[in-house]
Amino acid sequence: MTTRILRLTSGKYMAVQMTVIGSSPAWPNPGGAHSGYLFESYGRTLLVDCGPGVLPRLREREAWPHVDAIAITHFHLDHWGDLVPWVWGSFYLRSNGEGPGHPDLWVHPGGREHLEILGRRLGFPDMFERAFVMHEYENERTFAAAGFDVTAVRLPHYTLETYGFRVSAEGQTVAYSGDSAPSERLTALARDADLFVCEATLFNGAADGQPRGHLSAEEAIHAYEASNARRLLLTHRPSELETPEGIELAYDGLVLTLP
Repeated sequence: MTTRILRLTSGKYMAVQMTVIGSSPAWPNPGGAHSGYLFESYGRTLLVDCGPGVLPRLREREAWPHVDAIAITHFHLDHWGDLVPWVWGSFYLRSNGEGPGHPDLWVHPGGREHLEILGRRLGFPDMFERAFVMHEYENERTFAAAGFDVTAVRLPHYTLETYGFRVSAEGQTVAYSGDSAPSERLTALARDADLFVCEATLFNGAADGQPRGHLSAEEAIHAYEASNARRLLLTHRPSELETPEGIELAYDGLVLTLP
C-alpha cells in the first residue's frame, strides 16, 4: 500500500493524522479495499468503518492491528464486513498465547443485538463480544473513543439506519459522511469542519433507488459548499467515474496530517 503525506495547511505537525485504509464504493475498485479510515493522535488510534480489505491493509502496517477503538457508521457489508475475520484472527492469536487487545467497538442503537443475531448464524452469539468491548452511540450525542470526541448524526441511506461522524481532537474536526442521500443533515454534519470526507458514488443525475441512498460528486460538492467546511475529500467513488476537475479524491494509502 503506497503512502503519501499531504498537509492540510502549512505549519507544524500537531499530532492528528488520518489514513485512508480503504476508499472503494460498494463494489471494490481494482486492487482496492472498502471503507476504512484510521485516525491517530498521540499514540491513540481510532478506526472508522472496517469494510472488506481493511484488515489485510492494516496488517501490512503491523502483524496484527493495535487499534484502541472502532466506530461503524452502518451495517452495509462494505462498511463493517472485516469485523468478522477480525474476530477469528483474535481467537487464533489468543489460542497461541499472543493475546491481541480488545478494541472498543462502537455501533449504532440496536447494533449490539444485530451482531448477536449474526453471531448465532456465523459461529456463536457472543463472538463479537469476545473480540471487542461493545458500546452503542446515540444520535447527535458526543462519545469518547480512543481520545477522540465523536458525534454521530443520523443520515438518510435507503431505509437502513445510518450515521455520519464528526471526529475531533486537538482543535481539529473531520466530518465523515459514511453513506448518505442528499440531505440538509449532511450539510449540518460538515458545518465548519476542517476536512469533509464525503462519499460520491453516483454519476451526475443518476438515482440509485427510492428512497435515495448515495450522492453524486456534484451533490457532495453542494453539501460541502453549503457547510463552510475548509476542505473536501471525495471518497467511495467508483473507478469507472471521473472526478470533477480541481476536486481531491481519496485513494487507499493517502495520509492527511491536520496541523
